[in-house]
Amino acid sequence: MIEKKYQVLKRQMPWRDAYYYQKSEVIYQLTYAFCQRFLPAHGDRTVDQMVQAARSGKQNIVEGTEDGETSTEMHIKLLNVARSSLQELREDYRDYLLARTLPIWSSTHPRYRLMLEFCRQHNRVEDYQPFVPQWNDEEMANIAMTLCYMTDSMLHKTLLRLEKDFVEKGGIKERMHAARTSYRRAEDEELARLRQDVPALRNEVARLKKLLEENGIDY
Repeated sequence: MIEKKYQVLKRQMPWRDAYYYQKSEVIYQLTYAFCQRFLPAHGDRTVDQMVQAARSGKQNIVEGTEDGETSTEMHIKLLNVARSSLQELREDYRDYLLARTLPIWSSTHPRYRLMLEFCRQHNRVEDYQPFVPQWNDEEMANIAMTLCYMTDSMLHKTLLRLEKDFVEKGGIKERMHAARTSYRRAEDEELARLRQDVPALRNEVARLKKLLEENGIDY
């Protein structure tokens, strides 16, 4: 029996299980709520830009992970697009705070460490939903910026791993070639083994024939 030693399609972690996807979903929901609560409903292009940037971050993670089964190159490209979108969104939040002379929470801010710990430990939308109606614009903007930074950092580490994997193992063409080569090698090895067995089988058949003849058995 020929064993399958190589895979053409790469097994990917389900995108819903990835922390960077979960955080990107939180970012999108927070951004949508932020724009509805604190930005004009009409006449401000920032609303569309922020919502689309948040959506782009989330959706490109999904598409990139799905495409990653066949194309490491496309996986890398789309995760980079997701990073760019989230970086753009983080800058929009920063601009909002600066334009209104609201503080950007740094390590010296009294609430910085609590915010950081909360964002590190909570990845799902339902963790944030109870607080969204209570947070003011300063709180929501700083939390969204922190989540953007964390998600960007996780995406960056994932991209480094993907690039290393691509350099060492190649893309789908290399995997297809390796799979074909492995299969043909296994076929050749199996055929050689069978050929080695043929003389022994012939000798065994001859022995059995002789034994039947000696015992007068008609075969």
